[in-house]
Amino acid sequence: MVDRRRMIEAVWTGRGKRARAARMILAPAEALYRAVVVTRGKLYDWRIFRATDFSVPVLSVGNLSVGGTGKTPVAAWFARRFQESGLGPAIVLRGYGGDEVIVHERLNGGIPVIAAVDRVRGIRDAIAQGVDVVVLDDAFQHRRARRDADVLLVSADAWTGKPRLLPAGPWREPLRAARRASLVIITRKTADRSAVEDVKRALANAAPQVPVAVLYLGPGDLKSTATGQTLPLHALNGADLTAIAAIAHPASFFKQLTELGAIVRPFSFPDHHAFTLAEARNLAAEAGNSDFVVCTLKDAVKLESLWPAEAGSLWYVSQRLRIEDGQDNIDRLLDKLLAPAI
Repeated sequence: MVDRRRMIEAVWTGRGKRARAARMILAPAEALYRAVVVTRGKLYDWRIFRATDFSVPVLSVGNLSVGGTGKTPVAAWFARRFQESGLGPAIVLRGYGGDEVIVHERLNGGIPVIAAVDRVRGIRDAIAQGVDVVVLDDAFQHRRARRDADVLLVSADAWTGKPRLLPAGPWREPLRAARRASLVIITRKTADRSAVEDVKRALANAAPQVPVAVLYLGPGDLKSTATGQTLPLHALNGADLTAIAAIAHPASFFKQLTELGAIVRPFSFPDHHAFTLAEARNLAAEAGNSDFVVCTLKDAVKLESLWPAEAGSLWYVSQRLRIEDGQDNIDRLLDKLLAPAI
């Protein structure tokens, strides 16, 4: 499974002759997929396919590509904003991979998290619990559930300038589908401002009427899975680090750690990888005399029960959000959603 996923990602992102040839071979399948996606979208636009309405405001946070844009921390951030405004939010998600539910529970203890393949049923279950507002995590394409606002994320780190649809690339829909969004948030981890501006220009052409914001996803404090101890990030400066990441675009995570001054030995796995006990033991052995073994929160919730006690602490880094541009656009969206709910 790991090798197969690596092969797929190599086809999507590779620049060599083999990757380009593979994408060329997959072009007819990509064209067929595009036709199906566009047709399905029109059937919803024309209301031939019906969407279900709900009695509470619903906000969707999603993307156009497969993983790597920061949906989970952004969805958690919106849920927290609603809670701080005095509302009772719930988060509804498909729960793919089993890790996202636990991550949300760690990020926002006390906010109900409901996993449901059928998002309509999930929202109804949330409403039955008495919530005031629902945040859908990864539901831009799940149009059977009507939403009051769609927040669409586009990663500047993964931007290539030429989005390719499945199976030739990681995109679920073409960029022009951003026209359905209420707000587009460009996320970045290590991408520079020029990459952000490239995405802005592409969005201005594809969806000129949709407001845009820019959000930086940076590392937060270190936390031990064994003791709960917290350390500031400057503890990594000069440290020898074994870094583990089973996320989309792990290179961005490793680069952020390097930028903090750490000497990073990276170990990457496919997104949503289910670690085995043998893999955890091998990673602990590889870590040897490392000062820290660090992973993402998404990986920590899967690794912590497998991590050998004799290997010392496994540390994780959550993501800290900072709005760099478009604060007014985010505020307007929140005001629109909060008005009928208060």
